Amino acid sequence: MVASERGIKYIIDDGLLIKENEVIAGVSAKKASTKIETVKKALFNNQEEAREIKKAFIKYRPESILILGTSDNMIKKIRENLGLPELTETIYITDVATEEEMIEARRIRQTQGKHVIPVPTFEIKKDFSGFILDPLQIFKSKGKDATPYISEKSIIRPTFSYLGNFKISDTVFRQIIEYLGKKTESIYKVNRVRINNIEGGEGIALYIEITLMYGYNIVEELKAFKKKCKREIENQTAMNIETIDIVAKGIHVPEN
Repeated sequence: MVASERGIKYIIDDGLLIKENEVIAGVSAKKASTKIETVKKALFNNQEEAREIKKAFIKYRPESILILGTSDNMIKKIRENLGLPELTETIYITDVATEEEMIEARRIRQTQGKHVIPVPTFEIKKDFSGFILDPLQIFKSKGKDATPYISEKSIIRPTFSYLGNFKISDTVFRQIIEYLGKKTESIYKVNRVRINNIEGGEGIALYIEITLMYGYNIVEELKAFKKKCKREIENQTAMNIETIDIVAKGIHVPEN
């Protein structure tokens, strides 16, 4: 909202360079496995990560940038590590949020481990596979005649903040798919499920073989089941599904 009011199109937040609603450079500090590593990434202490942001500066030539940080010292270190000029203005959270909003935000972060990233969920989904990810719709009115602020951001809950490390067995994906198959009238049986991890850690690929009931439109039923599997697995496991290949291996014809 602060950036919007000042006509600023570029934001630096937690290791990311964001242009309006798009991540154009950087790796989110929230993906780090420890809180210490999170701080290092947010400050761009790694020269290679800082170099990527600097290259984006050369490419996009931003006229102004909003840097988000938790202290004056943090902003100073980010600015120095990225080779940015002196600040022209500092806006504190007390200037733009009420005491009640700050207390509630602090409570949610401490008890639920939730953090907000200022881009829509679809923009960062593949980069946060394995994280709990929720869209956040923001509507804030500034008065009777003023234009309201409307935007979509993303809430993420990093695993280190409340779960520690976790691993989801292939059996879980298989059981979800088999359960969905039993609940689908057009599917007689799920014969085989194979799960492959995508190189680079951006999600998983599914291969499914099924036997269909006779009398249904095969193409339409495969499309519908594919969509159902993707939706349910992503909702239940927070993993990103890159591809789903479904093969109809047979047709079951009832005796009657």
